[in-house]
Amino acid sequence: MTPADPDRVIAAARRWLGTPYHDQASLRGVGCDCLGLARGVWREVVGPEAFPILPYSRDWGETGSREILAEGARRMMIEVPVIDAPPGALLLFRMMPRAIAKHVGILTGPDRFIHAYERLGVIEQPLTSTWQRRIAFALLFPAITSDHPNPE
Repeated sequence: MTPADPDRVIAAARRWLGTPYHDQASLRGVGCDCLGLARGVWREVVGPEAFPILPYSRDWGETGSREILAEGARRMMIEVPVIDAPPGALLLFRMMPRAIAKHVGILTGPDRFIHAYERLGVIEQPLTSTWQRRIAFALLFPAITSDHPNPE
């Protein structure tokens, strides 16, 4: 699998800036959560989503030990070591120590990322040491293939 052009990924993510936070939504300018942001960037960069996302509760990542988000991302994306994550990579964060990864953002530079955050919506902010410690996985969006035509 060939990775997508990181400049396209970052440009797509930046088009979502200012989108209000809304649980389980994925509509640019209308509302999204962190997963909805990643899904929207996927649609803009890669093409139609390969499988539906089932409804999930706000506390879905509070219980269990299975890395559901990482498993789903690995099916569609290119995993890279966190230390080697380049701009344009999708980052999966553990919000609590020893918890499963349940938050996502897109790296826009060596020290910045875009994510959808409750009460703030989609923002670009510094990747502080607090956020860096929470990174559990890094994955690259794949380039467009004949299986995933670009809808735009």
